[in-house]
Amino acid sequence: MGVIDFLMKGAPGDRVLLMGNEAIARGAVEGGVQVAAAYPGTPSSEILDTLAEVADHFGIYVEWSANEKVAFEVALAASYCGLRAMASMKHVGVNVAHDPFMTSAHIGAKGGLVLVSCDDPYAWSSQNEQDNRFIARQAYVPVFEPCDPQEAKDMTAKCFELSEEFHHPIMLRPTTRVCHARADVVLGEVPKEKRKGVYEGRPDLLMYDARGARINRVRMLQRFEKIREAVNELPYNRLELLDDAKFGVIGCGLSYNYVKEAIRWLKLDGKLSLLKIGTTYPVPEKLIAELLHSVNEVLVVEELEPFVELYVNAIAKDVNPSVKVHGKDLIPLIGELSTRKVTEGLAKATGSKLFLDYSSLDKFCEESKPLLPMRPPVLCPGCPHRASLYAIKVTAKKVAATDYAEGVKPIFSGDIGCYGLGYLPPIEAIDSAICMGGSIGLANGYAHVVQAPIISIIGDSTFLHAGIPALINAVYNNARIMVAVLDNDTTAMTGFQPHPGSGLTATGLKTTRVIIEDVARGCGVKFVEVVDPNNIKEARKVVEKALKHEGPSVVVFRRKCGLLELRDKRKKGEKIIPFYIDSEKCEGCGICINPFGCPAIIKRDKSFFIDSILCSGCGVCSQVCPYQAIVRQQE
Repeated sequence: MGVIDFLMKGAPGDRVLLMGNEAIARGAVEGGVQVAAAYPGTPSSEILDTLAEVADHFGIYVEWSANEKVAFEVALAASYCGLRAMASMKHVGVNVAHDPFMTSAHIGAKGGLVLVSCDDPYAWSSQNEQDNRFIARQAYVPVFEPCDPQEAKDMTAKCFELSEEFHHPIMLRPTTRVCHARADVVLGEVPKEKRKGVYEGRPDLLMYDARGARINRVRMLQRFEKIREAVNELPYNRLELLDDAKFGVIGCGLSYNYVKEAIRWLKLDGKLSLLKIGTTYPVPEKLIAELLHSVNEVLVVEELEPFVELYVNAIAKDVNPSVKVHGKDLIPLIGELSTRKVTEGLAKATGSKLFLDYSSLDKFCEESKPLLPMRPPVLCPGCPHRASLYAIKVTAKKVAATDYAEGVKPIFSGDIGCYGLGYLPPIEAIDSAICMGGSIGLANGYAHVVQAPIISIIGDSTFLHAGIPALINAVYNNARIMVAVLDNDTTAMTGFQPHPGSGLTATGLKTTRVIIEDVARGCGVKFVEVVDPNNIKEARKVVEKALKHEGPSVVVFRRKCGLLELRDKRKKGEKIIPFYIDSEKCEGCGICINPFGCPAIIKRDKSFFIDSILCSGCGVCSQVCPYQAIVRQQE
């Protein structure tokens, strides 16, 4: 059986190899979830992907929401109506959901309510490193941090139970390594109970004027005090106390695993006390106090900010002021932790000898680097975004040279998505990308302070997520900007999830398709056109007209994602005919590589050729070549 089959048919006690996110999805099923909503974003996407696969089998309502704020509000409403509900998102998605999240703790939970915030240390797939424990603390929402896929499953199920017991929302905070690690997971029981949602008109809970906020803040703090006491008894917090040990280590969430390995590597087994913390907010104060009473020094190991370390220092002042607390003085503040980083920090703290020779390993890595080929992230061969960016960049430069003062350069305001790779050489058609929808927001600002062609470059899913308010602002304040919506019919960067413009729901059902150009016209934009980016000549003509338009304009570059097009062709049995470069016609100008930059086109010595295995047969490069040297093989 495959993973999905196991998730649907697996019996309690079955052992299944699961990704952390799949384990969280299974935990939600075992926790009795009936409503799940999310917006895709690495490292969180597979949670809802998995739930969508099993939704019909378990009778769960599952949706990809337009953005994270809506996703959390959907879950919050379901909880208020008595159903167990979950919203999942990446760490920066919580910024989008921040507004209702802050109020949710005032409202409390009727059905169990869990927000899964997948934090991304080292920003592997994100625009920042952000520790969402601080957001949870601001909202008085407890934080649970699993250390591995098994605990991720068990903890998720338990979070629903605890949320209901305390009538309070809970944040589950797995980090990238837990989300994407795979491990054997023992399955638990799936409840058979199916509740019916019931809406109770309770303005005292849902009407947040000043009076409502004041009343419910008191209730929130009373609930939270009960949670503060309860976490000391949860199995996710464990103290291994040695009577004669004078050094202690606190491992938080995933970091506990690194601590265990570091202790073994340094041969410190049986020589120090160890506290595992799975609830990093509120911290298990009694367990921390017990550890601090018995040691002279303690090391707090956690990813990103010194969150638990702050609490340990505060507790130490009351229970053992002489104890020395280590944390970010020895453990990196930046990036993911590793066994090596924790081992080095623990060795310094305890004065232990490193038994592994890292210097020889570092030397080997440095010597090996020149032997490894460069693998920078690039847009896929046949990606329509490359054609769109090429048409935009070349045309904008032409308009800047002819219609603006000498030396003026176009401004390319980018956004979050695959097309963001267009900032890299050789394409270099994007100058900035700060957050979802930020391309249009920044363009609004540029338009009123800079005289230059201003182009906002945004994807279809991102536009529907966060671009519309900024577009309305551009219309309202008459910002002369061109909004280029790169519509490839999917949320490609996070795993090809559907969105409101795809016409499909999370479970694959057909639904009303939101037409982006209709939205733009509805916002009041006068110049709206749709082009196929693979028709370079037509695309450039439309871009030039849009840039010369007085006021905001929208150009939708519509073509299906290149990878999905290839899949469709292979399913239909269509032959993919690659292109090649006619060496007799080629003048070696290099335009096909710079600025076009298709990775299927390779320069070796002074010759150019196309890798027929990589070539998707899109043919855009043949339109770019000024010497008509690129032709389809059958021709």
